[in-house]
Amino acid sequence: MIISDPRPEPMHSQLAPKIPEGERVDFDDIHRKRMEKDLLELQTLIEVHFDQRKREEEELIALKERIENRRAERAEQQRVRAEKERDRQTRIAEERQRKEDEEAKKRAEDEAKKKKVLSNMGAHFGGFLAKVEQRRGKRQTGREIKRKTLAERRKPLAIDNLREDGLRERAREMSEWIYELESEKFDLMEKMRRQKYEKGTGGKGKVGGRWK
Repeated sequence: MIISDPRPEPMHSQLAPKIPEGERVDFDDIHRKRMEKDLLELQTLIEVHFDQRKREEEELIALKERIENRRAERAEQQRVRAEKERDRQTRIAEERQRKEDEEAKKRAEDEAKKKKVLSNMGAHFGGFLAKVEQRRGKRQTGREIKRKTLAERRKPLAIDNLREDGLRERAREMSEWIYELESEKFDLMEKMRRQKYEKGTGGKGKVGGRWK
């Protein structure tokens, strides 16, 4: 039976890598190359950053331009709508004023027509009254003439001192006078009838069996 030794084996000490003989390491060159590489990476990052920032600025400028254009378009639309609304209100006001002027003109014309009609009616009525008064005056004048004529043609009776023979003679005279009056009345009525007939036929009458 083999018994192993429980003691740990001794650790070998870590030694620095050996530099090959005959070659010389240039740490300055390594550091310089490392710095150049870092600088190149930094420049690349800076360029990428500035490119990104430039794109963002361009996008921001484009966004501002779109906003300004939209604002200008909206302002133009509002201006156009306001102008159209002003034009519409102006047309409405002009139409209202035109209708009011037409109504006022029509009312004035109606008032003038009414005044003219009333004036004509007044003139006609005045003329009618004048004609009525004139006819009434003529009628009164005719009556007065008739009364005057009858008064002139009336014979006094004078029978107070007459005897029987005288009364008979006076009665005979009165009878003859009444007969004459009746004849004159008949002639006058016939004359009036002919005049009325001639007025109705336009002045045409039958003379000697012929119409004139």
